[in-house]
Amino acid sequence: MSNEQFRQEADKGETIQLEEAGAIEEPIKPGVHLSAEHANIYHQAVERYPDDSHINPDDEKRLKRKLDRRIIPLLGICYFFYYVDKTTLSYAAIFGIKKDLNLGKEDYSWLSSIFYFGWLAWAIPSNLIMQRSPPAYYLGANIFFWGVFLMVQAAAKNFAAIAALRVISGAAEAIADPAFMLITSMYYTRAEQPSRISCWYAFNGIGVAGGGLIGYGIGNIKGALASWRYEFLIVGAACSAWAICLLLYLPNSPATFRGFTHDEKLLMIARMRKNQTGIENRKVKWSQVREAFTDYKTYMFCFLGLIGNIPNGGISNFSTLVIQGLGFDTLHTALLGIPQGVFVVIWIGAGALINERLPKNSRTLVCALFMLPTISGALGFLLAPKDAYVGRLICFYLTGSYQCSFVLSLSLITSNSGGQSKKMIVSAMIWFGACIGNIVGPFFFKSEQAPKYSLGIGAILVCNILEFLLFFAFRFAFMYENRKKRLALENSGEGERHDANATAFADLTDKENPHFEYVY
Repeated sequence: MSNEQFRQEADKGETIQLEEAGAIEEPIKPGVHLSAEHANIYHQAVERYPDDSHINPDDEKRLKRKLDRRIIPLLGICYFFYYVDKTTLSYAAIFGIKKDLNLGKEDYSWLSSIFYFGWLAWAIPSNLIMQRSPPAYYLGANIFFWGVFLMVQAAAKNFAAIAALRVISGAAEAIADPAFMLITSMYYTRAEQPSRISCWYAFNGIGVAGGGLIGYGIGNIKGALASWRYEFLIVGAACSAWAICLLLYLPNSPATFRGFTHDEKLLMIARMRKNQTGIENRKVKWSQVREAFTDYKTYMFCFLGLIGNIPNGGISNFSTLVIQGLGFDTLHTALLGIPQGVFVVIWIGAGALINERLPKNSRTLVCALFMLPTISGALGFLLAPKDAYVGRLICFYLTGSYQCSFVLSLSLITSNSGGQSKKMIVSAMIWFGACIGNIVGPFFFKSEQAPKYSLGIGAILVCNILEFLLFFAFRFAFMYENRKKRLALENSGEGERHDANATAFADLTDKENPHFEYVY
């Protein structure tokens, strides 16, 4: 099919498959369902760069820098608001929401948890909808309404009203993390993904610190409303405003990324060939969905989400109460949330830096390494004398190092899940587990155990130890799968005849693609 025929087909609005475009010498099975316009540019990318040796390293470096400038700040600032949103309830607790809404003994814990019921119910459907939609538009719309529902919470008069709004907010937020992971995997190679995920996730720590500053500022507002109501209004308005930026500037596809020349788009696509995970496909393949649910690694990721977020569910909602319980007043408690966020940024940055400088397949080892400070911190907080306020505060700050391990583990999903539909399900499942962890996490923090919260800190310790061991389980699982693939290739005699173009954009799962290599 000629380029002119491509354009004629595009004018008809028809969908074709990449192998029909003549983009490769051998047909891709199963084909990538793209618009004619998109198939044309993929065809041109493979023609221009038949293999990676045709890619100029200097051109690629320039492209990466431009991608970093255009994508990372958009995702990072969104993630900043994402975490500030999660801490609004935590700061509302010290600004009087319990008294104003007459919350009972367990009501606050329920408000912390009920947010994730909406997320839990909508996690998998939302991922499948995103696959059939322009991902940036779908993400931006959800973030906009998430901000709107956060603002409406400022008008709540009782537990029932704010609980209902938090369920809806949770559903709107369910797509955020999977969308960030999808966008990262569309524009960055597997070797680049850990550092880029770390970059936007580090804004989580900035959100913790920013939440402290915002909390301190709002705590000093002397207006007609209670301080906690201003918290919801201001943060919600900022989230919705930033959603408009996402709608305007975040890309939906390499083929339609505004601000990039045609040549840059070709290079953007060609350099993704080495991933062997595909880039885009808006047709849900139910065979891939079935494979995701029958792959044992999917449930390992789900379990990782669970044990990685039981601590998060407690810390994000009870950190202010833990710090306040060490003897600090309300405003100083808000300010002491800032170092906690700074430590998170340092942990994540250090993990990304160390991982980049170590040999290939060191990710799981780095993940395990950064679990050690959080285990030490939880143990120290439990065992330190009750009046050792500074020591216990430092131990509490140390518990944040698990964030680095969880961030790097997200790159194990983006790098090791092939096929768009399967990738959507596996991404959804880790956050499905994360939802359950965030639901149950707050209930380990019993108000009668304040300020030490022995059960809550003990739960963090147990989950951290399990997470430490799980990273070694992942390592051995991926090594085992690679060994199986090598043996299968040796037996079939196909190892030497591999054409990367034949499988790179074919939307094959990691199991279907005989040349897929797991990284760990």
